Amino acid sequence: NIAATTVENYRKLKEAGIGTYILFQETYHKENYEKLHPTGPKHDYAYHTEAMDRAMDGGIDDVGLGVLFGLNNYRYDFAGIIMHAEHLEAAKGVGPHTISVPRLRRADDIDPDVFDNGISDDLFAKIVACIRIAVPYTGMIVSTRESAETRKKVLQLGISQISGGSRTSVGGYVEEEPEEENSAQFDLNDTRTLDQIVNWLLDGGFIPSFCTACYREGRTGDRFMQLVKSGQIANCCQPNALMTLKEYLEDYASEDTRRKGERAILEELNHIGSDKVRQITVNRLELMKEGKRDFRF
Repeated sequence: NIAATTVENYRKLKEAGIGTYILFQETYHKENYEKLHPTGPKHDYAYHTEAMDRAMDGGIDDVGLGVLFGLNNYRYDFAGIIMHAEHLEAAKGVGPHTISVPRLRRADDIDPDVFDNGISDDLFAKIVACIRIAVPYTGMIVSTRESAETRKKVLQLGISQISGGSRTSVGGYVEEEPEEENSAQFDLNDTRTLDQIVNWLLDGGFIPSFCTACYREGRTGDRFMQLVKSGQIANCCQPNALMTLKEYLEDYASEDTRRKGERAILEELNHIGSDKVRQITVNRLELMKEGKRDFRF
């Protein structure tokens, strides 16, 4: 997640092994965008908006879109992000790997109530559902900007990726900041730990996955899109989710989370369609108990 740059720089990032390149548009409304970015490197609307095209020209074939709902009329930005996804598919042959749906939230110098285009929880949920219908192949991300209640609701409507235990301050993952030195980019509404999030997902019937296998196995770009659109990606995602969950349970989970996770893994193994894949997964899960790690399909 870096600012828009040149094809040459994107090529360097690709050579360095970048996964998905994410850049939020903020708003697709040109006049409002330029008003919100009066100076600096982000001021050029066209340069910012065409960043994904340059990234793909530089060889990065997995990109993530996002707008900050609340900066502009939500209908305009909803249409903008759908059209952006459609453009990438038509022009580059690959749509967005992810779409993020942040909305304007409270921060030190931001009061969402003074913005005319703020969106309610119900409207936010409708936006999530409509993006899922319009771009069914993409991963959809919601962050800890949203409350636990809102995240629970949108998980049922199309969100596939959530964060947990997030810190938005400088060096926040290294040490806690004193309140008077708070440098957080925005306030968090879901402050639960990662273990609490995993436990909560298991209670909801979900299988928390920490998988990054597609990047590491080269399943990106058009290769990834073919697997996703055909549904064949499940042949990799399902066992990979179980194995990465098992790693988490072995190395980091609380006793309660571990117990729930082990039960979920046993139940989900029965839903792996291929006998061969199921048996390989079972064997690898046993090896993890002995300390082996980093298995993937």
